[in-house]
Amino acid sequence: RRTFRRAAFVFGAALPVPHLFMPRFHLGNFFLNAALIGAGLVVLVLLYGLTARTFTPRTAPVREDNPTQLPGDVIQIEVRNGAGAAGVAGTITQYLRRRGFDVVESGNHTSFDQQETVVLDRVGNPEAALRVAHALGLSSDRVREEPRTDLYLDASVIIGGDYPSLPPFQNDSAR
Repeated sequence: RRTFRRAAFVFGAALPVPHLFMPRFHLGNFFLNAALIGAGLVVLVLLYGLTARTFTPRTAPVREDNPTQLPGDVIQIEVRNGAGAAGVAGTITQYLRRRGFDVVESGNHTSFDQQETVVLDRVGNPEAALRVAHALGLSSDRVREEPRTDLYLDASVIIGGDYPSLPPFQNDSAR
């Protein structure tokens, strides 16, 4: 025996409609749909991460050439505060270390009148200095060649008054 829930009006007459054809709310379907939507969102986030990582150039902190035979493969740098603001060299040091560079020394520069941040090539390996500059978001015109083989470094970073525009100071999550 079938039970009828509602009547359908066809040509003005009320005809009973079996409940098998009536839409019903199933709690199980709701959770299944929610799980499918959640899984779809996870897949979209993973695809975004994959494409962003694939098509965004990464800075490798490894030197390709080693003209002065410095020990190790990781680019060794020093960070100097030429802006005079407290804690700037430490913030840049931590930022570069998290990106794999070997910051062997940080501190104050000889003066605090540096206008713009520059990267100094210390060993005649401009590629290593360019990698440091790119990690800091600097263009290649901010890389200068000032060899000093007595420092046993690939590059020196002199932080200038433009430090608030550098990536470590753009948001709190980069620190």
